[in-house]
Amino acid sequence: MIETAFAKINLALHVRARRADGYHELETLFAFVDAGDRLEARPAAQDSLGVTGEFAPALDDPFGNIVARALNVLPRAGGLAVTLEKVLPVAAGLGGGSADAGAVFRLVRESAGLPDDWQARAARLGADVPACVESRTCIGRGTGTELLPGPQDLAGTPVLLVNPRVPLATGPVFKAWDGRDRGPMPQGTAREIAVGGRNDLEAPASGLCPAIGPVLAVLRESDAWLVRMSGSGATCFALYDTPAQRDTARAALPAEWWTLSGSLR
Repeated sequence: MIETAFAKINLALHVRARRADGYHELETLFAFVDAGDRLEARPAAQDSLGVTGEFAPALDDPFGNIVARALNVLPRAGGLAVTLEKVLPVAAGLGGGSADAGAVFRLVRESAGLPDDWQARAARLGADVPACVESRTCIGRGTGTELLPGPQDLAGTPVLLVNPRVPLATGPVFKAWDGRDRGPMPQGTAREIAVGGRNDLEAPASGLCPAIGPVLAVLRESDAWLVRMSGSGATCFALYDTPAQRDTARAALPAEWWTLSGSLR
């Protein structure tokens, strides 16, 4: 069995308040790119995990890996031998670990079915994981786990992901948020929400990781109709009307940056 862990981007991310439990009240429009990490699984006597790919060295704790944790929270009669090809950078605002966990849930659903409480099990692994199980455009509220169906009008939109190869942990970015509520996420089509929305973590992330600014600046010089940082950074994305515009923009980027071309699902 083979699954793609589709890269997650936040077309809009509004941070509304800090909560007493240390989390934040969010309003976000999740979207997913038709590319990402690759998971291959085979039935086995017990669960196992192997990691390959460019960013495999960043995952140096096999027992703490979210793929292993996802396997542990799902009841099954047998095991799965999973190989994870790590294509997405780590600590990049793309929900890479959450996407990997979401792919595990889909693999288990295909092989053994999911328990009725799978959403609660997914949420225990991370706030983005429930959205990553289906990996379709949706609206997230609360900590991001309260999901509503999202408008699908941007499916097929060409997208370019760019990361300056600087890891950026989520916790410090949220801590650096200034606490100001700048208002709710707009309503409407996905395009209207994206254009009218914002990412409230872009400013604090840029303060912690100055390399984000040049990435945004270069993308804004292209033919993109939307350029924004995803999640807590440092990956930025650009949306285009045509694949040719996207590919032209990618060809002009500095060779040292990580890039990924695709389309929204």
